[in-house]
Amino acid sequence: MRFTPREGDPLFDLIKPVVQGLGMALVDVSVSRHKGSVQVRTVIYKAGTVGVDDCSQVHRALLPRLELAFPGQDLAVEVSSPGIERVIKDGSELVHYIGRGIKCFRRDISDWSAGLLKAADETHLVLQGKDGMIELVYEDIAKAKLDYSQEV
Repeated sequence: MRFTPREGDPLFDLIKPVVQGLGMALVDVSVSRHKGSVQVRTVIYKAGTVGVDDCSQVHRALLPRLELAFPGQDLAVEVSSPGIERVIKDGSELVHYIGRGIKCFRRDISDWSAGLLKAADETHLVLQGKDGMIELVYEDIAKAKLDYSQEV
């Protein structure tokens, strides 16, 4: 796993303030082009649960900005929550999930470590597992997922 801050990504920087203004966090944004159309997929997060109403609210707020960013193009916008077992693509996402259950497949032991995420920064994360605190550097993590079974 790597830690790649999203700041500096023009599309992320364009829509992040809109999502934050609605009381949520922008976790991920991706763009795909297919047969003349553009699809923008966003993942949003807030404490508690992200519901359909939250996704609809963000969609309505983002659509005018995205239409300006992709003028004259057939545009589809998808807004979703991280989901129950989201595969965490980058360490920069982890700040949103402090206090949530995470499981990490570790390269150093070829096994999973799981627990509540206590801290995350540019180099490592800290999990509170069954046997105490586990500190993992991102280089030792092959894959990470949200794991709601770890939550109390």
